[in-house]
Amino acid sequence: MVFKEQTQVVSDVWRQELSFQKGECCLVEAASGTGKSSLCSYIYGWRDDYEGTICFDERDIRSLRTNEWVHLRNASLSILFQDLRLFPELTAWDNVELKNKLTHYKTRRQLEHCFECLGIADKRRVPVGKISLGQQQRVAFIRALCQPFDFILLDEPVSHLDEANATAMAALLQEEAAAQGAGVLVTSIGKQLPMNYTKTLHL
Repeated sequence: MVFKEQTQVVSDVWRQELSFQKGECCLVEAASGTGKSSLCSYIYGWRDDYEGTICFDERDIRSLRTNEWVHLRNASLSILFQDLRLFPELTAWDNVELKNKLTHYKTRRQLEHCFECLGIADKRRVPVGKISLGQQQRVAFIRALCQPFDFILLDEPVSHLDEANATAMAALLQEEAAAQGAGVLVTSIGKQLPMNYTKTLHL
């Protein structure tokens, strides 16, 4: 897999044959602009402007129908986009609840626990547009946990977090991934989510 119209690429990922298994924790390190966000969008099926093949359970994702993508994203594949994609006029709680009402995956107490663990319990009723980027990042992360998943993709999840909050996020993610036996893929341009990575790849 590689960007279309790019032939001279040296990378651990582009133009390589790779497999990613449940239970693995993979870090993808990259310089800014080398394609980490694109990689996540390709895997998630958000974009298809690449050459090569991406398979889930040996099936080319280009062959998936709309209803199959819906099921996959509801039950097997979660993502934290770099640009977060929150609704600024809604409160932090409502942004999370919007997804959880679709999945019915977390109880109210479980969601409250996530807000408490990440130090934003006092921001639950504040519109997202009025809280800091670091706080928004934590809200989007909680939203990504509001579903079952076999794999979770996190694109620069700690770019606006200090060490203490990054550690709290890592602990919550490791707990959730372990409970589901899920694979974790994290991208970074230098500041890393502190996890025990199974492997590190360079774009």
